Amino acid sequence: MGKKNGLTQPCFEKMLDYTIDIFESNGLGTAYYGYHNIDHELEVTLGTLLVCGGEKSIPELSKDDLKYLYVSALFHDFDPEKSVDKPHEENVLKSISLDPTIKDLIIKAGIDFEIIKVLILRTVYPWEGDLRERAEKEIEKCFQISEITKDNPEKQKHYLWLGWLLSIIDRVIGYALGDFSKALHLAKMNSHASAWNPALMIKRSVMYFEGLIGGESNMCEMVLRCLPKHMRKNFMQNVQEFMKLRQKEIQIQSDFLYDNLKLVSKIESMPIRKDKTFVDALHSIYLELPRPLRLEEKDFGESINDSDVLLNTVRLGNTGGPIIGFAKGGPLENYKFRVEVRDENYGKRNTIFSEPIALKMGYWGLGGGHMMRQLFLMQAHTMKYEFLTSFALRDVIEKRTKSFERAEFVTKFDPERWDYYRIKL
Repeated sequence: MGKKNGLTQPCFEKMLDYTIDIFESNGLGTAYYGYHNIDHELEVTLGTLLVCGGEKSIPELSKDDLKYLYVSALFHDFDPEKSVDKPHEENVLKSISLDPTIKDLIIKAGIDFEIIKVLILRTVYPWEGDLRERAEKEIEKCFQISEITKDNPEKQKHYLWLGWLLSIIDRVIGYALGDFSKALHLAKMNSHASAWNPALMIKRSVMYFEGLIGGESNMCEMVLRCLPKHMRKNFMQNVQEFMKLRQKEIQIQSDFLYDNLKLVSKIESMPIRKDKTFVDALHSIYLELPRPLRLEEKDFGESINDSDVLLNTVRLGNTGGPIIGFAKGGPLENYKFRVEVRDENYGKRNTIFSEPIALKMGYWGLGGGHMMRQLFLMQAHTMKYEFLTSFALRDVIEKRTKSFERAEFVTKFDPERWDYYRIKL
């Protein structure tokens, strides 16, 4: 598609291949469960070509502008050694500046590296407060170094506008390329990688879209108009679906606050656990979890029927009410983790592994997860396990190291910050 838009020089294709290779070799390929992976990098690049080189052209853009936008889109999150999912723009620029291959390709493309830096810096989000102030200072330095923009306010204004355009494409395109299942998948990835409390995912997603459509409406509308019709439709329908979910959340929270909603935890008996309807109900909740949290996807039904597996649920109203969540876990030896996890207790049969708590969307933040976790700990004590291990976000584990649980880190993972820890029972 780049060639159709005039990007015919071999260096542009080499940039694409090189970026893919670097992301893949650093564990940031399609298998990496973070929002800012190679898929996102390529989607933004595709979005740039669709918006800036499609049928509905933007009059203010020149052929050189498209080159700058293409290269900036391709490298806007280029931080192969990042320690957190969301790359810091300053680290991105450092990574690009120190990479001889990228610098050589940019020279061959005949474009000004300082302007590439400006466009990437303008993708800082949110564009406000200290983040904006720091970015603007760096942008001003770039403008003074570049022969194209030095002492040329009109050029500076134009390239800032290009950076804003890229920023909107960056935030819109992922939600325009598919239906709501893809949009929700993106939101879960972003939420998980950003270490958000699950209760905040839908609320923050709605705020994100409101900022785009309301706060940056002119640029957002222009970007959407330049996308194919089906993509515009995807984006707007996805926004509406997130808003519907938010309304449902508010209703649930309202019912809970006015005592119309009661949560009850329950240890489920083996006869119930063998019931297909029960297993299916749990499985549907399980599938709402972000992918890295689904540890037994292939053998889920079998694990529910395993008497060595501890299980409890939280229900609405009473112990016979609808199931809205569950806690589950079993002997450490039942699980296969990433090779980096080396648990000294493996094989000793003294450790229970607690899988991530699963709750229906809309019910996070009401105390159900805490109820199930406490009940699971009680079950583990009853079974005379000495230790409990699990995975959790680093910030959560940090708090537990200082609580009565005295949790300890066993293995840390970057950039995911989704770590393996242990507590003594």
